[in-house]
Amino acid sequence: MTEERLNPSSRRRRSWTIWLPLIVFAAFTALVALGLFRPADRNVASALIDRPLPEFTLPASLPVRPGLSNQDFADGRPKLLNIFASWCLPCKVEAPQLAQLAAAGVPILGISVRDRPEALAAFLAEHGNPYQRIGADDSGAVQLALGSSGVPETYVVDAKGRIRYQHIGDIRPEHVPVLLEKLEAAK
Repeated sequence: MTEERLNPSSRRRRSWTIWLPLIVFAAFTALVALGLFRPADRNVASALIDRPLPEFTLPASLPVRPGLSNQDFADGRPKLLNIFASWCLPCKVEAPQLAQLAAAGVPILGISVRDRPEALAAFLAEHGNPYQRIGADDSGAVQLALGSSGVPETYVVDAKGRIRYQHIGDIRPEHVPVLLEKLEAAK
């Protein structure tokens, strides 16, 4: 009689455990399908949007342009802050768009990250120099304080020195109107 009692329950356990791999596989397939068909949010929200620039003072990258500090952004006029480097290939791609923005009267201030002065001078000679000021961030500390993940990266900073917009990656022709719109809104 003891065997009869154990046998039915062990059969039920076995029948349930036989389906367990199929249930796990179905759940995994559903998760993968959800990830494939749900549109991904490609925007990276910066924690510094609507906050003041962190305090910093950087020496000049080149003798032809002054260095840069957060105080240079609080003069009553919105500006672009562009983080770049001479060794950065996407920085070369965005150079014509930065020149276009500078020609339109947009003040652009730059931070060169882990760059050598001679390499930076050659880069600017070849691709143009749209920057009013360029600070040398040799350690990358200011870049990290801004929450920047790489180069190039561009910030719209309002007339009071607050970050209003962050553009990650190179500026392409289709991004210029967006940046101009964000600068207008930052007045």
